[in-house]
Amino acid sequence: MLEYLRNAADKPLAKVLMFILIFSFVGWGAAEWIFGGSSRDTTLLSVGGSDISVQQFNNERSRELSQMSKDEQRATYTDPAKASALTNAVMSKLTIDQLALNRAKDLGFVVSDKRIADEIKSYPQFQENGEFSPWKFDMLLQSSGMSEDMIANSLRADILRGMTLGAMNVPLTMPKFAVDAAYNARYAKRDVNYTTVKFADFKVGDATEEQLKSYYAQNPQIVPETRNVSYVFVAADMNKPDIYDEKFKVAQQIEDMIISGDSMKTAADKHKAKYVKIAKIERGKKVDDKVLTADLIAKLFSMDSGTESELIELKDGFVILRVDDVVAQHNAEFNDVKKSLGAGWKKAEQRKQAYVQANEKLIALNKDNDVKNFKNVAVTRTEGAALEILNAAFAGKEGDNVLVEDNDAFYVVHIGKTTMPKEDKAKKESLRKELEKMSVRFVTDDYTQFLKHTYPVKVHEKTFNRFIAK
Repeated sequence: MLEYLRNAADKPLAKVLMFILIFSFVGWGAAEWIFGGSSRDTTLLSVGGSDISVQQFNNERSRELSQMSKDEQRATYTDPAKASALTNAVMSKLTIDQLALNRAKDLGFVVSDKRIADEIKSYPQFQENGEFSPWKFDMLLQSSGMSEDMIANSLRADILRGMTLGAMNVPLTMPKFAVDAAYNARYAKRDVNYTTVKFADFKVGDATEEQLKSYYAQNPQIVPETRNVSYVFVAADMNKPDIYDEKFKVAQQIEDMIISGDSMKTAADKHKAKYVKIAKIERGKKVDDKVLTADLIAKLFSMDSGTESELIELKDGFVILRVDDVVAQHNAEFNDVKKSLGAGWKKAEQRKQAYVQANEKLIALNKDNDVKNFKNVAVTRTEGAALEILNAAFAGKEGDNVLVEDNDAFYVVHIGKTTMPKEDKAKKESLRKELEKMSVRFVTDDYTQFLKHTYPVKVHEKTFNRFIAK
């Protein structure tokens, strides 16, 4: 073809063919520039109409790390939980900062150039002998790699955020009656008399088969839905553009084969990709597999049986998922669980007998109000007896008699008098500060939710998985 074009370059037909070829190559290049550019998009977060890039995330993360000790930095690099906590903290800070800037813009807040200049002049690191030093300012700019505009924009953003969120940092004054009420509720005590009727104190023999069947009819055991799944995984170093493009094409070829009717295994084998089958996956349960994360398992449970997912980009490659079969949730067969029913039946029978005896004690208590053989304790809302007794003690009224059930026992409880706490100024002051902090947090949370509703926040999952979730 090319030889023909060379020999007939002056012929009209050859010129037309050459124009078509050239246009095609230019078109392909433009398409790569237009469409392929999306694969290079580094937008990590969208907050309202504003975007936050991976570079902004990395800058903020570096700033947070620079404020840590060497031991804290080492722990962050070696402990996945600490690394994840830092990532979440940086994402949250970037989001809140941008929410505040969006709100400041809509409210029409403005920071003048004179205000910025005054702020810069007031910074001690830009001063010499108590006065602003242009030379020192320039030197610090050069050493930090920042421009005057970058510093000015950063300061302007900080001031605007302060205008929007500054009121959130003003402590709320808690009125005395509220502190007194909280203090009395927390430190008041109640006298309680109670007796315990334990399930285990009652002897029960072995169950017959008919008794087990009757018990199982009332307490069926559910076998949760499971799925048999498979996937094809193409490993790739996603931070190297050439490798990314190469492996992306391989993954697309595998996807095309599957769409054309080839099995996943056939497509994977042809392109030397990883093919895996896993049986009986349960919703919400981890799998001993490095590829199938909790998010991918959740996606598998959103798919229909016999279907494949689209090509999914992960932090270390590409994957295509398939749901091979779905075993719906169902009741287990009696014979399959018969051996495990004995303990449950026995406890249920013991509970019945314990309830009869506990109810008899409650009737006797209501009749003559005799608590001589009961245990007497003074309880607060958080300590002094079993949790169920504490809840009953402060839910009822003085003089009430109640029957309370716990996991392995019944309690017959008589609620006695309430003793108000003695005045403790130090405890009250501590409680006041606690309540004020809680109030500020509640107001801040409400305002943040308002901002998120006004300026919707979206995390770009592909960018996050590719650049951040490592």
